[in-house]
Amino acid sequence: MDNQIWLMTSAFDQLNLDQTIEKAQEIGVQGLDVCVFRKDGTRDDFVATHMDYDNFSAENAKEMSEKFNQAKLRLSLGAFDNLIGGEEAEKVKNQNHLLKLIRMAYLLGGDENDVKVGTFVGYNHDLGILENGFERNLEEYQRVFTPIIKYAESLGVTVLYENCPMEGWRSSGYSTTYNNLTGVLAARKIMYELIPSKSHGEIYDPSHDIWQNTDPVEVIKHTDMSRLKRIHVKSTRNISDPYWGNMYPMQRIKAEWAEKAGIPYSTNEWDRHHYEATLPGFGLGDSMDWRAFVNVLNERGFKGPFEIENEAKLSKQTGSMAAIMQGCKAAVQNLAPLLWNLNEDGYSYPKRNVEPLVELNRKDVPVVTMKELK
Repeated sequence: MDNQIWLMTSAFDQLNLDQTIEKAQEIGVQGLDVCVFRKDGTRDDFVATHMDYDNFSAENAKEMSEKFNQAKLRLSLGAFDNLIGGEEAEKVKNQNHLLKLIRMAYLLGGDENDVKVGTFVGYNHDLGILENGFERNLEEYQRVFTPIIKYAESLGVTVLYENCPMEGWRSSGYSTTYNNLTGVLAARKIMYELIPSKSHGEIYDPSHDIWQNTDPVEVIKHTDMSRLKRIHVKSTRNISDPYWGNMYPMQRIKAEWAEKAGIPYSTNEWDRHHYEATLPGFGLGDSMDWRAFVNVLNERGFKGPFEIENEAKLSKQTGSMAAIMQGCKAAVQNLAPLLWNLNEDGYSYPKRNVEPLVELNRKDVPVVTMKELK
């Protein structure tokens, strides 16, 4: 296949961009998916801000391109928040932040340099609790994202949706754990019909489907490959639960009830489903067949990068930089024989194949807001 392997920078939130680039070179990857979350955002799980989004200019873009070319790395941008639901003020801030990232991607060359912008869509539970709530959320997506995608298209930038259902985004006192519209393939397919533009597509993370008892191989078989631009590399180790089952989320109940009955119960919003985040080839077993998954991607002609998103319990979640590095290196070594050709250096990616970012001397454009787009 000869696909590149990249790193998502959220695992290096304690480092600045230059330090993260050094780690990427040590690990042996070919690119970075640079996280640029709002510094005043409400998320506190696996987030990072590795570029200045408030003061990004055409000159900054030129300097950034030179930095990445010198390091022989490619790049994309991303921030993953709720853009169609939640508190109104936060929702609007998230929408406007995405517009800033689209502008940044444009200045960095956009689609001409394969600089994409990753995002979530989110979910509106005020609509979701109503009859036909899923359909209402699709309509809300169409309303909010039509001007966003039109703006991205005008600048030659592609927006990519990730498929995490964000099962911890709502109190465990609620029965649902579906908090991001793009969490199922059916929604993604409808979204492309509702906004018929080539300027949006997807990042697919197979780990999210594994714990939902969905086979990623089958998902890829039914995916529009013209929309698939990135693969997130993250694994899941499913843990069987005889008490709550593995179809529905574990619920919050009174501690004394659970203790008296001798059953587990939800103690926090993320403690809902019985699985453990892992990395392929590092530590505990994996409930996914990576070879079968890579094979179907190869058969269907996928050429994009595989991005390591390190949220693993035995790696990122330890808080140890040494363990984070070990996990990332293990993931690269695990994927290498599946993605890269065998040569005198073993399975390796030729550095000469990392094409430099082209300096396009883009004319600066002003920052826009949703209010102005509408």
